[in-house]
Amino acid sequence: MSSFNRPELLTIRDLIRYGVSRLNAGQVSFGHGSDNAWDEAVYLVLHTLHLPLDMLDPFLDAHVLSEEREQVLAVLDRRISERMPAPYLTNEAWLRGRRFYVDNRVIVPRSPIAELLDDSLSPWIADPETVEYVLDMCTGSGCLAVLAALAFPFAHVDGVDISTSALEVAMHNVGAYNLHERISLHGSDLFQKLAPRQYDVIICNPPYVNAGSMDALPQEYRHEPHMALAGGDDGMDLVRRILGDAPAYMSRQGILVLEIGHERAHFEAAFPDLDPVWLDSSEASDQILLLTREQLSS
Repeated sequence: MSSFNRPELLTIRDLIRYGVSRLNAGQVSFGHGSDNAWDEAVYLVLHTLHLPLDMLDPFLDAHVLSEEREQVLAVLDRRISERMPAPYLTNEAWLRGRRFYVDNRVIVPRSPIAELLDDSLSPWIADPETVEYVLDMCTGSGCLAVLAALAFPFAHVDGVDISTSALEVAMHNVGAYNLHERISLHGSDLFQKLAPRQYDVIICNPPYVNAGSMDALPQEYRHEPHMALAGGDDGMDLVRRILGDAPAYMSRQGILVLEIGHERAHFEAAFPDLDPVWLDSSEASDQILLLTREQLSS
């Protein structure tokens, strides 16, 4: 019997239970929006059936049509057989309750910097309304640029990426939030083609995965652009360039907020003289650091 023809799966509850079993049996890897089979199955079922993502209970025992069942089973089949991250199947990712368009031209938005922008980087930024210029280096899908524009209501935000195809996705998201007048996107190899400007805030989620970790990545992560993840032998290849060039683009009181994932040991080995502030989010510790222009200049 085809996996797309399961007449005994009558309700949404049945489809979710079946999805959890299939995901667990398939030993898929999570980390692109959910961290467990239940949440992933619920998301894929509700999204495929065009139901509200935050309203499962009223629909649990609703019966599905045969073509709806086939659509859900087809999505589950791709998730498992192709090890495709769920956001690439649905063309959306959710970050801090906000929806962003994604496809495999960009990595799936998941940066813990997003949570810090909820509070406009308080207490490191005393008054978000005084921030004039923000730079989102390695902007990818543009999600952090959008969140920064919302966090700093009077700031102009520049998003920079070397990938022209990533910038096409970013442009889509900037448009979806109607922020064309406040966010500019630039194709550049880091700071190379960026016009001089004194940024009050630089946020950056660069490629930082070290070579050994790249070799061990689960298959799901191999669907993401290699250049957006790989950071060289120790993961610090781009970080070295960013920290070297950033001071020239920072205002006197400017700060740099940098994500480095699980590479703290490699960061400290590469920059033994730097003493950053390590910023914790609810889901990440030792993964985000803050440096001032004064620290970087010295």
